[in-house]
Order: sequence, then structure tokens, then C-alpha cells
Amino acid sequence: MSETTSQGGEPETDPDGDPGRYHLRLYVAGQTAKSLAAMTNLKRFCETHLSGRYDIEVIDLLKNPQLAAGDQILAIPTLVRRLPSPLKRIIGDLSNTEKVLVGLDIRSRAEQP
Repeated sequence: MSETTSQGGEPETDPDGDPGRYHLRLYVAGQTAKSLAAMTNLKRFCETHLSGRYDIEVIDLLKNPQLAAGDQILAIPTLVRRLPSPLKRIIGDLSNTEKVLVGLDIRSRAEQP
């Protein structure tokens, strides 16, 4: 797992990276209850369903509001799946696991052959 918090300019995404890897960006606004819940739920979800195959980038829009335009963020918290393509977005605190699985096109371990 690799986790970074964006402080500066537009973070880079490697389109030629490992196709089994998920590059996720979580847009938050400070340390609100919903933002903290979204971060906790995302980490739990990734460890359960994507163990060792994900990178999380947390972008605090209170520190860098200009970064919202790049992924067309209109509400927070918002999770953006940058890779694998196509780009997907989920708005909310990520507490509904089924919604996250469907939204990110991920099958749970029980569904895998």
C-alpha cells in the first residue's frame, strides 16, 4: 500500500502501471466527521478487497482548492478511481460496501473463482 497526501500541484498517474493496481484519490475538506469516516472506510475497504493492489491519495481541498477542477469535484468527500480505466467517482462517506464494490467495479473475494 502506498498512501500520499497531496500538498502541491497535480499529482501524477502512471497509465502504464500495473493493470491489477487501483489508483484512488479521496477528496476531502479538512478533518470533518464525514471526511474522517470516508478515510477510515476507504482504508478498511481496500485492505479487505484490494489488499496490496492499491494506492490512496488524499487531497484536502481546504489546502488546495484548485485541485478540485482536475477531477471535476462538486461534492465532498468524493472518491475517484483513476486507474484502471475508466475513471469512476463515488460521493459520500463510503460506508455502504456494496455501493463501493459496484461503483468501483470490484468483485468481493467471495465472488471470485
